[in-house]
Amino acid sequence: MPDATQTALIQKLSAKIGGHLLATATGPDMAILTAKPDSVYALLRTLRDDLDLKFGYLIDLTAVDYLNFPERYAGRFAVVYHLHSFTLSDRIRVQVFLPAESPALASAADLWGNAAWLEREVFDLYGIRFTGHPDLRRILMPDDYPGHPLRKDYPLRGRGERERFDQVTT
Repeated sequence: MPDATQTALIQKLSAKIGGHLLATATGPDMAILTAKPDSVYALLRTLRDDLDLKFGYLIDLTAVDYLNFPERYAGRFAVVYHLHSFTLSDRIRVQVFLPAESPALASAADLWGNAAWLEREVFDLYGIRFTGHPDLRRILMPDDYPGHPLRKDYPLRGRGERERFDQVTT
């Protein structure tokens, strides 16, 4: 049974930002909004700046690779934002599906300062580009690293990077 608080929040959000949404759902712990990729920046800005909403805190930004997932989704990758509103005392999840080829999304780094680091992590580990990002470069892997290790098609044993290091003998 859907949570009444989440349902009321979804109705409120749909009235304000419905044009940016593909779908809404209630989740086990928060409302879930599926946004259109081309309007996610406008949606996030509205969620942050609207005086009735004030989702001013970006809790997390990450990605999911749905390669070979049993259910069908609108794209191979999903970028997922978790936001908190101190005004509403509530949280929401915003997800955006992206294609397998050249996944890219508008950067939210100018909306929330911590988004810059989180977007760099997603770029480094999944290969998703964030257009307009002030400093989009690898954050965890070496600059010359050939792949994106959290993609599901990345080989489990790596792509030869272990051979570059000297063997440790005991």
